[in-house]
Amino acid sequence: MRIDDISAHLPYLRRYARALAGEQQRGDALVQGALQKAVSGEIDFNGQLPPRIALFRAFHDAMVETGMIAAEPQRGPDSRLQRLEAKSRQALLLTAMEGFSAQEAGQVLALPESQVEDLVARAHGDIELALKTRVLIIEDEPVIAADIEAIVGDLGHEVCAIATTRSEAIAEASRHQPGLVLADIQLADNSSGIDAANDILADLAVPIIFITAYPERLLTGERPEPAFLITKPFLPNAVKAAISQALFFEEDALPAPRRAQA
Repeated sequence: MRIDDISAHLPYLRRYARALAGEQQRGDALVQGALQKAVSGEIDFNGQLPPRIALFRAFHDAMVETGMIAAEPQRGPDSRLQRLEAKSRQALLLTAMEGFSAQEAGQVLALPESQVEDLVARAHGDIELALKTRVLIIEDEPVIAADIEAIVGDLGHEVCAIATTRSEAIAEASRHQPGLVLADIQLADNSSGIDAANDILADLAVPIIFITAYPERLLTGERPEPAFLITKPFLPNAVKAAISQALFFEEDALPAPRRAQA
């Protein structure tokens, strides 16, 4: 399989790995390690699979071989690990965030389609049991903000405020101290959601999920980039999957203020 066949899919493998790991650095390292194993011949790309599926399958084969995916992530409290076990999270992220069908996700995970469907159903149940929190939405499009608010509400979380500009976002974050932020990149007054996030992170350790129509621009792996990223237009299950992952790593996602970059 030629590198050109898989290069277009690498940004989305980074997104998946970052969400799975809960942070950019570890997720990108997982991708890099898998690619090195492929180049060295330690694992093979399945030429009978479409390139995107073959790439994700090779990633999983490499991580299972090293034991980095077979085990539960060693982060967060034990109760949260029990609620969101590894295979359920993988199946949910593959289908909801990356858009694989259950059959395709089964090819990635080397599981029957029926088992993937069971894992996804289990993951949705786990999400409903997740810890509830206050959510700040930073979005200047009223219809999109309303859609996000409805999704957040369906998960049992409270939307504490909706901000449309950088200054509003900073003020609302200071006022409400949210446990999660969902932020658009381009805001109403041409201010940046990235800048708003940086200001919020300077004072508040909170997981932030970014929303953008151009995810590949924030998935290069060349600089500090978001761990959690949703593509516009989004599907409700993709938002739910991102929220579940962000809250899964909530307690140590941001041990100290840090900066997000565009």
